[in-house]
Amino acid sequence: MREKVTRWFAVVAVAEACSWLGLLVGMAVKYGPPGNEVGVQVFGPVHGALFMAYGLLTLLVARQQRWGWGITLVALACAVPPFATLAFERWARRRGRLAPVAGPVRTPAPVG
Repeated sequence: MREKVTRWFAVVAVAEACSWLGLLVGMAVKYGPPGNEVGVQVFGPVHGALFMAYGLLTLLVARQQRWGWGITLVALACAVPPFATLAFERWARRRGRLAPVAGPVRTPAPVG
């Protein structure tokens, strides 16, 4: 389960950054010469959902990986500037902050 949550964190971090790109392009088209709002209407809700998913997964991974308050707050703050989730995910992976956490070792009970 822990590996799955960590994997989802990495996927959502990348997807959140991609949704930022879509939203920024949509805003440029909306306020630029074409004046078309479709990009913002599509990428706005997508980005909002990924933003919320990133925040939730950050809290789950922080608890599982036993991050301190400082790292957790930086990870949450990285959802605000465009593309910062990519930088944080790469940093955390290089520093071993997304490494699998070893759980308690269970020895099988003898049968019979």
